[in-house]
Amino acid sequence: MSILLRELFTPARIKVRVEAEDKDEVFEELVDLLVTQYRLSSRDEVLDAIRRREEKMSTGIKRGIAIPHAKTSLTKGVIGVIGISRTGIDYQSLDGEPVHLLFLLVSGEADAGLHLAVLKKIALLVESPDFYEAVLAAADAEAVYKALNRFEEILDSQDA
Repeated sequence: MSILLRELFTPARIKVRVEAEDKDEVFEELVDLLVTQYRLSSRDEVLDAIRRREEKMSTGIKRGIAIPHAKTSLTKGVIGVIGISRTGIDYQSLDGEPVHLLFLLVSGEADAGLHLAVLKKIALLVESPDFYEAVLAAADAEAVYKALNRFEEILDSQDA
């Protein structure tokens, strides 16, 4: 089964003007969007799961990109949102640089395989500096979504 990021990250699940300035604030801001979009029953449970995972090791992976993620019993499959910060977030990333692009993911506890597949696909997508630049240049969620679509199609055609 092919994972389609464009089905996971619809325009309503993309926030292009994240207001947070630090890691904890951005977790709260993006978890609020996630809880609203997916009608989850417990904001605190999701937030705690994200924070616990982050304590193990920073999910700030490279070049201004972070993929905070966790597993909870609140959902099945994988759900997620994208956040973009124009000014950058102090994230204690592995490279020490501020983060501008975040993919926040939450998976069901029984969905480890799917969780890893989505993480891998995002990791492949962000390998492209052109993707990163296109997303940061996007004026609104629809433009981010179009960039995601375009680069995911390129990625999928390379796999075919």
